[in-house]
Amino acid sequence: MAETTTPYPQETAPGSLITRDGQIQWAGLLMGPGTPYEIDRTGITGWDDLPVLDTGDIVRPDQHGAWPGARWAQPRLVGASVWLLPPAAARARDVIGAFRAATGVGGGEQWLAVRLHGETLAVRARVSRRVVPQDRSFVVHGASRTSLQWTATDPRRFGTVLREARTTLPRAEPGLDWPAEPGATPAGLAWPLEWGATGAAGTCTAVNGGEAAAHPVIEFRGPVLRPTLSRLDDGRRLRYDIVLGPQDVLTVDTESGTVLLNGTASRLYTASPDSAPEQLFQLPPGTTELAFRSSDTTPDPRASATLRWRDAHW
Repeated sequence: MAETTTPYPQETAPGSLITRDGQIQWAGLLMGPGTPYEIDRTGITGWDDLPVLDTGDIVRPDQHGAWPGARWAQPRLVGASVWLLPPAAARARDVIGAFRAATGVGGGEQWLAVRLHGETLAVRARVSRRVVPQDRSFVVHGASRTSLQWTATDPRRFGTVLREARTTLPRAEPGLDWPAEPGATPAGLAWPLEWGATGAAGTCTAVNGGEAAAHPVIEFRGPVLRPTLSRLDDGRRLRYDIVLGPQDVLTVDTESGTVLLNGTASRLYTASPDSAPEQLFQLPPGTTELAFRSSDTTPDPRASATLRWRDAHW
């Protein structure tokens, strides 16, 4: 039996504080309608735009045009004008302080989530610009029209739901138990028929609901010999020459290209010669059928392969 995509609930989703269209959540700070941080009527910029593209096109030396090459998107720049609007002058210090704390320099990328027309998408970003005019309105009331800019090194926008697909190794159904010897007891079959445990196909279905390719994180759990995960549509596979025990987990991050045993020791060198580069093992938009296999003579039912990803959008 193939297993299909399901939500993975053991994680706080980006944008978990958002309740209304037009709201933005950044580093635990909620901005937009219903908050002291109203978005200016000019809205946000760079959110639904296609990022600037770098192309590998090569100009034809003997005719018009060029030979088309690969295209890669540059980092996404997202800008917003945010009004600081304390409910009272006495609250101005608290409102401004929370804004400064959330938009300062330091730390790695965090989730920037935006909800528009009932859809919440998020990018991993850092604040790259903050302008707070110190005009008369700011001095007297703490109100100011600020400017923010975020830089997302990965320009893709992601769904807030972390999805999961899991499968075990293929396992045949035992079928009916028919007496091997003539005259054995019981003779023939007795009702109700006992077909035994359900078998497994060793496959799963991953659905990427966006329009950009997604990079899954894959976990191989033992006991298993030479775990292999293949895309059935084109045969591209990940295969590792390693023996995993019952407590071992081999984690493959296809975005960063890392292969870690039990979260610490690199095992990238165990990749087989016919294994694809990790960063090329993607989930294209739509449905992807995958198969989990091993070199075990008798597959262990405890072995499994789990993929986790987010729908990816441009």
